Amino acid sequence: MTISKLETLKDHRKKIAEIGEEAIIAFSGIHKAREKALKLSREVIRNCSDSIRAAHRGEFTKSRNLISRVSVLAAEMVEISEGHPAIRSAGYVEDAQKEYAEATAFLSFVEGTILPQPEDMNIGYAAYLNGLSEVIGELRRLILDSLRRDEFTRCEDHMEIMDEIYSLLVSIDFPEGVTRGLRRSTDVARSILERTRGDLTLSIRQQRLEKKLADLSINAS
Repeated sequence: MTISKLETLKDHRKKIAEIGEEAIIAFSGIHKAREKALKLSREVIRNCSDSIRAAHRGEFTKSRNLISRVSVLAAEMVEISEGHPAIRSAGYVEDAQKEYAEATAFLSFVEGTILPQPEDMNIGYAAYLNGLSEVIGELRRLILDSLRRDEFTRCEDHMEIMDEIYSLLVSIDFPEGVTRGLRRSTDVARSILERTRGDLTLSIRQQRLEKKLADLSINAS
């Protein structure tokens, strides 16, 4: 073996060792960022669930406070993942952003306040629209609760919002890889919408029938 070959072998060994050290540093950074982002995503999802529950109970101040906390957590999650594209596009980050969009939109619809836009929340359209699709399920729950209290006008208002959301969702015609599964979410939303429309229609007809019977009873007496 010539001296030049020995020099080359030593150089290769040195470079391989350097690559190993750099890889460990890089992976350590990604791992730390991933763990922080995972923890934040769990906190976002938990606070969003609490906000939705509070909104259902009419505890709007509590719901808003939780959304305010979520906005801080979501911004921190995005900041942590800025230098790591794999983390930014990871499922748990998008899931947290979807929950953020759902909770924010639901509170807006229930309160009757201005609906925040995706850019206001610093989230992408895919997460935002998938979050909107989830709101339809929450609105169904709200309508069923309202039906039990005979609040039919409120039910029709919520039904109109559900129709508007669904009309938007079906107008988005792009591959699933772009919309992050929005087509499946839209199919689920359509099923919920149809069942809710049926429940509401049946309840309204029953209420009208009961009113007619009551009027006939009064007239007969």
